[in-house]
Amino acid sequence: MSNSPIYKRVLLKVSGEALMGSRDYGLDTGTLKAIAADVKDVVALGAQVCLVIGGGNIFRGISGAASGMDRAQADYMGMLATVMNALAMQSALEIAGVSTRVQSAIPMASISEPYIRRRAVRHMEKGRVVIFAAGTGNPFFTTDTAAALRAAEMGCDAMLKGTQVDGVYDSDPRKNPNAERLESLTYLDVLSRDLQVMDAAAISLARENKLPIIVFNIHEHGSFTAVMRGEGRYTTIVEV
Repeated sequence: MSNSPIYKRVLLKVSGEALMGSRDYGLDTGTLKAIAADVKDVVALGAQVCLVIGGGNIFRGISGAASGMDRAQADYMGMLATVMNALAMQSALEIAGVSTRVQSAIPMASISEPYIRRRAVRHMEKGRVVIFAAGTGNPFFTTDTAAALRAAEMGCDAMLKGTQVDGVYDSDPRKNPNAERLESLTYLDVLSRDLQVMDAAAISLARENKLPIIVFNIHEHGSFTAVMRGEGRYTTIVEV
């Protein structure tokens, strides 16, 4: 395979839970460092990268709502958790020598730029990694949907979802040792089989914009780079 990336511009979606490492809560600095190193390697290939990070390691709006909290209020708390994770990832990337910008959908002028689409594109054209925080800025939308939205707005060639496993399986491989990994799927396959890759709004948005989704194991060092070269183990979700 060539050292050149097969995608010029990508959005990497990382769940908040992926940042916990072996912890039960919060951030694992070793995991942050490892993900930052992988992003640095992809940038070195010549690709343009932006990120959306969830907040489930700190707070999940839907679980807050389930415990009796107002759903909109709980979702805003979840958005603030994503800002904390974005700042942590920015720090890890800059320690690794990668130039970054954080853009928040909820204005926080003291710690981040506001989300401005054209400015974000310009940052990536200059080789900076842009981290989108605070989801879409609206309650009732997940960070998966925010990732699909930002990927479409940025004109990304693909959206990569870094998970705990090396692709999409027909059942949870952590619970079922006989689970089968699926090499490729259509958007409709994901929806009709209720595979829980991303929420339905994110899948539908990707489908409407013909945005491929690639699911891979973010915890396997070098896997992000491998995917960008068309190598390694992953599942591709596209329209046939």
